Amino acid sequence: MSKITETGRDHIADENFAFPKERKEPIHDAAHVRNAISRFKQVEGVTDAERDAAWKRIKSAAKKHKIELNEQDWRELASAHNT
Repeated sequence: MSKITETGRDHIADENFAFPKERKEPIHDAAHVRNAISRFKQVEGVTDAERDAAWKRIKSAAKKHKIELNEQDWRELASAHNT
């Protein structure tokens, strides 16, 4: 996965972030979707409702980029990675 420069990040549309209000976790390509999944529980300063919406966006992006998700809900992801 290539690192996004600040300038490049500025050109990513809000809808291509898992957390668009905070512009956290870009999901515009397969590598970044995988990264957003792995870092999901590390995102701070967001509500459970924002996490629900972000997970929905991640699931949609995963389907678009043909990434298989084993978890149906982000809460499963958090508990699976805390063990």
